[in-house]
Amino acid sequence: MNLVWKLLRQHVSVPQFIGFFFANLCGMLIVLLGFQFYRDVLPVFTQGDSFMGAEYIIVSKKITAGNTLSGRSNSFNASDIDDIQGQDFARKVGKFTSTEYKVDARMGINGTPVLSSELFFESVPDNFVDVSLDKWQWKEGDPSVPIILPRSYIAMYNFGFAHNHSLPKISDGLVGMIDFKIFIHGNGRQDEYKGKVIGFSSRLNSILVPQSFMEWSNSTYAPDSKSDPTRLIVEVANPADERIAQYIEDNGFDTENNNLDAEKTTYFLKLVVTLVMAIGGVISVLSFYILMLSIYLLVQKNASKLQNLLLIGYSPTLVAMPYQLLTIGLNLVVLLIALVVLSLLRGYYMEVIETLFPDIDEGNILPSVAVGLCLFALISVVNVIAVRRKVMSVWRKK
Repeated sequence: MNLVWKLLRQHVSVPQFIGFFFANLCGMLIVLLGFQFYRDVLPVFTQGDSFMGAEYIIVSKKITAGNTLSGRSNSFNASDIDDIQGQDFARKVGKFTSTEYKVDARMGINGTPVLSSELFFESVPDNFVDVSLDKWQWKEGDPSVPIILPRSYIAMYNFGFAHNHSLPKISDGLVGMIDFKIFIHGNGRQDEYKGKVIGFSSRLNSILVPQSFMEWSNSTYAPDSKSDPTRLIVEVANPADERIAQYIEDNGFDTENNNLDAEKTTYFLKLVVTLVMAIGGVISVLSFYILMLSIYLLVQKNASKLQNLLLIGYSPTLVAMPYQLLTIGLNLVVLLIALVVLSLLRGYYMEVIETLFPDIDEGNILPSVAVGLCLFALISVVNVIAVRRKVMSVWRKK
């Protein structure tokens, strides 16, 4: 066997094997990175909201130039609500109730001021909020008010303010770091409350408070004001039901964070990742062809010497083994380097994703390792069989 290794070392073409190595590394890395990126990013589009079920859709009336110029209201009256409730796809309908008084708020992180602005609150019936009642309740006289913040607020803080001011980033597990003070003005009164942030919602673009607090505060600070809701929350049997989209379009309504949009985005993501992985697969196939061509030329160059080895008693398996081990070794090194580079790249883009979506599941690269091992096994088996067939063809000619 030492003689075979000596022949291999003397006639091996280093540039050809370097070309195979980098081509195979590029193809393997593209395939694994595409697969891993898809797994890491998919939850961004498919994960449900922790406070609002996926079967809920938020409906509002479209605001057009015609409506604005004519002064037509974009609120829902009782007949609108009854009509939606009467649709086959609707299970129940709830109203968004807004504050009728002035609200100022200050938000800070560990004593550092972050936000000071005039805001408004909204509420929905408690049975539309998926949170335990001990966290989502308020009684008259309580100094603190439970609130749910839009996730966009925290994304802006984490990605902008915190990054520029070297402040800690906030996730769902660190909501206790948020200091939220509420100042309410109305009906000749001015009171201060402490906002108790219990979490973030990606389905809402306003600050949510319990229905009990909303009803009490409106009657206390704005007893003479009452307006119709401008948004409704609807529980449906199937958010992807075509009848929903048709009804929304026919009645000039609009939906926020529509699940249909998420499904379209997910489909587009799958399409792009599949295309990228296909390109990586083509590169891997081409690199495999380069390796096989190099091995074939190497065996052909040493054909007479290999025949002599076979004549003096070397078996075809023994003669083929150094070439097979060479290809397996190259494939193994390619896999290990690809996994190391994948881990480094994933660490970079996951830092960005976790900044924008703090509660996303971190996951791991074990599925990509499994895919890489499968590709390694498949390519190595094909390499081993191809080399053995070439050596067998030389043996038959002796």
